[in-house]
Amino acid sequence: MPTDCISYQDSGYFTPLMNDYLDQKENLQSLYNRFPILENFKEQLLEKQENFDIENRKVLVSVLKEQYQSLTVSKLTNQNIEALKEQNTFTITTGHQLNLFTGPLYFLYKIISAINLSKELKTKYPDYNFVPVYWMATEDHDFDEINYFNFKGKKFRWNKESAGPVGRLSTEGLAEVLHVFSKELGQGSNAETIKKLFEEAYLKHDNLTDATRFLANSLFGEYGLVILDADNKELKKLFIPFVKEELLHQTSSKKVLETTEKLKKYNVQVNPRDINLFYIEDHLRERIIFQNETYYVNKTDIRFSEKEMLSELENHPEKFSPNVIMRPLYQEVILPNLCYIGGGGELAYWLELKSFFDAVNITFPIILLRNSVLLATEKQAKKADKLNLNWNDLFSKQTDLVNEKIKSFSEFAIDFSEQKAFLKQQFENLNAIASKTDKSFSGAVKAQEAKQIKGLENLEKRLLKAEKRKHSEELERITDLQNELFPIKSLQERQTNFSEFYVTNGEALIPKLMTELQPLENKFNVIVF
Repeated sequence: MPTDCISYQDSGYFTPLMNDYLDQKENLQSLYNRFPILENFKEQLLEKQENFDIENRKVLVSVLKEQYQSLTVSKLTNQNIEALKEQNTFTITTGHQLNLFTGPLYFLYKIISAINLSKELKTKYPDYNFVPVYWMATEDHDFDEINYFNFKGKKFRWNKESAGPVGRLSTEGLAEVLHVFSKELGQGSNAETIKKLFEEAYLKHDNLTDATRFLANSLFGEYGLVILDADNKELKKLFIPFVKEELLHQTSSKKVLETTEKLKKYNVQVNPRDINLFYIEDHLRERIIFQNETYYVNKTDIRFSEKEMLSELENHPEKFSPNVIMRPLYQEVILPNLCYIGGGGELAYWLELKSFFDAVNITFPIILLRNSVLLATEKQAKKADKLNLNWNDLFSKQTDLVNEKIKSFSEFAIDFSEQKAFLKQQFENLNAIASKTDKSFSGAVKAQEAKQIKGLENLEKRLLKAEKRKHSEELERITDLQNELFPIKSLQERQTNFSEFYVTNGEALIPKLMTELQPLENKFNVIVF
């Protein structure tokens, strides 16, 4: 079976909101700035260039150089950092949590999308520079979401107590995870490479931020990726005016609530707080609440008057952390960014933010759905061929796939649609007669119709079951293959860690993905190794 792809909309794994966004439905067009097609980036960069402060560039470059001091930095990444000083340089950004050992596969796909789009833009607009950026979500506090990864169906979890921003967490305890993981990896040069990468990232760095930076740089540094930790006092100083606006006027909440009205037909991703900021220290990350003319830090005894709170902001901006509503704004204030690349859930909450960005006069970026990929082996592809399966079949819900295959195996039609249509026609004639008599006869006819149709449906189900038993071995091979490709009936990219494929494919894995993935195509890629 050839390497192939299907549209996101046809894959069955994206929400109605994302499908409508990809289809550029008119009801959503007021919620974003420009749709992600190559031609739209020229207007986007001119708009961003006009309102992005050169002083912000200087601070950004200074912070990045400081953060990269202890790393071996590729020539291309160094060039990209230096280029950020220039007004003709822009970023293409993706963000991700600090998942243990990258977490699920889509960590790779996000970053590859950013790198490949930067290359594509450079080809289209050679007078400008485009820098791929990985924004590390160092200020998150949802440790249970990031403290594990899956390898060959087994979960490897980092058991540790956590409070405060996850990026500041000590890496203590990860030697035990490596010990257990190493046993499962087995032997071979690729397995040894994975073990060494884990060891150097987590056992030779003191906190999760430094470990993740090392890991991402090891995987993608040669491609010019720039990795940013925005949990930084100098960067937070640039954001002070916007934090002050949030504390005093709660603009984000008002504007986002207006937008959510337009998204009522969809499931709204994020509901804003009155104040969308946290107060953070090494072991603390709690909401800021305004009540009775006083600012409180939730679940603590910390409180401020308005004057004290503004003084705290001026003196310690690093203690103010944006939540999911304010974080995108922070990103766009400190980066000369053109495009944010994320998954469907992320883009859903970005669509809530356009009016907020307009209110505070910050350019809203182009938002792009990251690449999605299904990785398959040659053996799996050949198995699919033998079973007469195509990729669309394998993306189907398992019950639908099984039922369709039973029908194709059967020597006779299992679908009783023709019989049901004939029956309904007969009852239409009876209903016409009944309508000329009393209501009780009409009711009896309708009841009999329902009974007869139900009887046919039951016969159809029994016949389907009988054929399922008859072809059970072939159906089992089909479901086994689908379960391999879609673990726990979910997308592979949301479950499986990259190490599972690295053990087999080694250094060829990332270059192959780089070659195959085209970020602006809006296609769900299937790649056979």
